[in-house]
Amino acid sequence: MSRAVLILSNDAVRAKAAKWVAGVPDGTRLEFKEPKRTPPQNDRFWAMLTDIAGQVEWTGGHKMSTDDWKIVFLDALNREMRAVWSLDGKGLVVLNKSSSDLSKEEMSDVMEIMAEFGARKGVKFGDYQEKAE
Repeated sequence: MSRAVLILSNDAVRAKAAKWVAGVPDGTRLEFKEPKRTPPQNDRFWAMLTDIAGQVEWTGGHKMSTDDWKIVFLDALNREMRAVWSLDGKGLVVLNKSSSDLSKEEMSDVMEIMAEFGARKGVKFGDYQEKAE
């Protein structure tokens, strides 16, 4: 098995995980992660990004895309981003982690940052704001 994922949701899945652990060779990596963000959190996240992108002009008075805003907010969450020179040396490439790997708690934290930013900038968020976990 080169790669596998189990979501620990009941005793049967836990037993399967224990069986797998007992049978893998030495040196196999085992990683534990918090639960991933929920679909309602994801929906709210992108709706908030859309509202911000549509209503806020950023430095120099230009608008940014939802993907650009996502990177800005993930940076505010301290997601270990950095910039490196492009292959041709004429610009920078931002290295970042994907928002799809955010835990429920991280997603809540980044949306809190977005809500605070939006309040300072006068963003009118949609009614989705209270619906997501």
